[in-house]
Amino acid sequence: MIKMIALYKHPENKETFDEYYKNTHTPITAKIPGLRKMEVTKIIGGPMGGEGKYYLMCEMYYDDMASFKAAMKTGEAKASGKDVMSFAGDLVTLMIGEEVNE
Repeated sequence: MIKMIALYKHPENKETFDEYYKNTHTPITAKIPGLRKMEVTKIIGGPMGGEGKYYLMCEMYYDDMASFKAAMKTGEAKASGKDVMSFAGDLVTLMIGEEVNE
């Protein structure tokens, strides 16, 4: 499986961020064709305790690279990208990974 990973740094106003992320951004992203699963993880601390560098992680799973590339060309994916840049462009880091079974 291929997944897009979105890592978010701590927002200035966590309550406002959480509200928007849950009620606006997640429903937009969930409409992307080919998206198999979306897992959101709130980061609760760093490995040595205390507040870590990141606040939230979202993993979006696709069957394979071809499915991912096709999904990214859709209007739904473009809407999700535009939306994330509008509310978290300075907070988010995006990356693509491939699951490895050992």
